[in-house]
Amino acid sequence: MAYTLDLSAKPAAQKVNITGLTRDGLIAALKESGVVEERKAKMRAQQIWRWVHHYGFTDFDKMTDIGKDQRGPLAEAFTLARPEVVERQVSKDGTRKWLIRMAPGIEVETVYIPDVGRSGALCVSSQVGCTLNCSFCHTGTQKLVRNLTAAEIVAQVQIARDDLGEWPSPKEDRRLSNIVFMGMGEPLYNLDNVADAIDIISDNEGIAISRRRITVSTSGVVPELKALGERTAAMLAISLHATNDELRDLLVPLNKKYPLVQLIEGIRTYPGISNARRVTFEYVMLKDVNDSPAEARALLKLLKGIPAKINLIPFNPWPGTNYQCSDWKTIESFAAILNKAGYASPIRTPRGRDILAACGQLKSESEKIRASALRKAGQNETDEVETELPYGHLASGMA
Repeated sequence: MAYTLDLSAKPAAQKVNITGLTRDGLIAALKESGVVEERKAKMRAQQIWRWVHHYGFTDFDKMTDIGKDQRGPLAEAFTLARPEVVERQVSKDGTRKWLIRMAPGIEVETVYIPDVGRSGALCVSSQVGCTLNCSFCHTGTQKLVRNLTAAEIVAQVQIARDDLGEWPSPKEDRRLSNIVFMGMGEPLYNLDNVADAIDIISDNEGIAISRRRITVSTSGVVPELKALGERTAAMLAISLHATNDELRDLLVPLNKKYPLVQLIEGIRTYPGISNARRVTFEYVMLKDVNDSPAEARALLKLLKGIPAKINLIPFNPWPGTNYQCSDWKTIESFAAILNKAGYASPIRTPRGRDILAACGQLKSESEKIRASALRKAGQNETDEVETELPYGHLASGMA
C-alpha cells in the first residue's frame, strides 16, 4: 500500500501574546489583526495596556471599558496567558524563587529578594541556559537552549507580582521596586528582547518601574554596550571578577574575545555614566585566586576614574567546582582597601540558602528532585513546592 504525505495542511496560527508587545507593537498588532478599526487602534491599545500592565488582568472579558462585541474577537486573536509556575519556594529569610515553564522543555528561574534596592529586587533571566562557561558559575554548566522572548521576560515580573499581590501597580510601599537582569543567560546576546521588555516594564502607565531601578548585568559583550545604554537607559553592571587578562580568561572566557582594555573603554563611554549613575562591578571572592591585597589595589587602578560601586560576592561552592570561598577576614580586608579609596564596596549577604536561591541552581536541583519524586510516586506531574529544602551549595549570583 502506498502512502502520500499531505503537506497542504498548515498548522494553526499561534495567538500573539500581548504581554511582550511594546506600545507601538500593540497598536500595529491590533491593526494587523483586523479586529480593531485602524482609527480606533491607538485608543484600544491604551485601554488594553492599562488592564494588562497596570491591573495585571489575563482575561479580556474583565476589560469593562471595551465593548462586549470586541472582547471575544480579541481573545480569539491574542493571548494574555501566563507561563506555568512549576515550582514555588520560599526561604526563611523571605527570598522567593519560581521555576517557570515557558514551553515544553523550556524552563527558567526567577528570584525575588526582599530588602534590596528600595524594598525588593527581582532577578530575571534573559536566556534558557548560557553560552559563556564562566568557570566559577553553575549556570554556565547548562547548555544554551534559546533566547527568551520579550513576553517571557515580562511574564517573570508579572508572576512575581501575582505572588506578591502587587496589582494594580502600587505608587508607594512597593515590595518589588527593582529589576536586575542577573538570572540565566547573557542579556546582551538577547538585546532586542531585553530592550523591548525594559520598555514595557518601565512604562509609567503599566508596571512603572523606573529605568534607574533596572540593572542589566553583562560579562562584557563590548560591541553591545553603547546600544544597551542608548536603547534602554538601564543601569549597567559588569561581571568582572579579575583584574588582569590571564586570570579573567580563565574565570570569564568571553574575555578572550573582548579583553579588559576593550571592556574598560566601553564602560567609560557607556551612555549616561556619571556619579549619579554609577556602574556596578561584581567581584566574586575566590580563595587564593583573586582575593589578595595586591588584587584589591590592582582593581582600584583598573577602575580609576570610573564612577563605580563594587559588589563583593562570597563564593558559594557547588558540586564539581574546584573553587573555594575566601575567608571572611580576607573579604573584609579586601573591602577595606576599596572603601579607603572611596569606593562603596558592600559584601553581598547570601540570601535564600535553604532554597538554593542563586543563579543556575533552581532548575538543575529541581529537575533532580522531581525526577526522584516521579520514580517513587509514579506520577507524571509534580505539585507546587513550598517547603524548605535542606541547606545546599550555591553558585555565585544574586543570592
